[in-house]
Amino acid sequence: MENQVIPGAGFHHLALISSDFERSLKFYIEGLGCTYVRGWGEGKGRIAMVDFGGGNLLEIFARGEDAEQANVRFLHLAIATSDPDAAYEAALKAGAKSVDPPKDVDIQSDPVFPVRIAFVKGPDDEILEFFCDKKYWGK
Repeated sequence: MENQVIPGAGFHHLALISSDFERSLKFYIEGLGCTYVRGWGEGKGRIAMVDFGGGNLLEIFARGEDAEQANVRFLHLAIATSDPDAAYEAALKAGAKSVDPPKDVDIQSDPVFPVRIAFVKGPDDEILEFFCDKKYWGK
C-alpha cells in the first residue's frame, strides 16, 4: 500500500555502530552473504552499506569501542528468510552467539500468524532475528 503522507516512502536501511568495523564487515559479507554496496570515510569515520538482498541495506559505522550510542532504540533487526534454520547455523559459524534457536511460533494476532524464527547476537551484540512467514513461504 502506498504511503499517502510521504510520497515514495519505503524502508532504505538500518544503521549499526560497530566497535570493530572490519569484523562487522566480515561477519555480514562472508558470514551472512551480504553484498558490499558502497563505502566512504576513513578511520572512525568509515561507513559502509551492505545489502541483504533486494535492496535491504545495513549501514555500518566504524565508531570504535568508545562510541557513544545515545540513540539506540531498535530492539532487533529482523531478516526475512525462507530458511531460518540455515541462516541461524550460518550466523553461528560466522561467530554469532545464540540467543534463541529456531522454533515455530503461532503469533496470537488476528488472524493467527504462523512463523519460524531464530535469534542470534552479532559482533557488537546486536540482536538479529531470522524470520520466516510460514504462509508466505508455504512451510
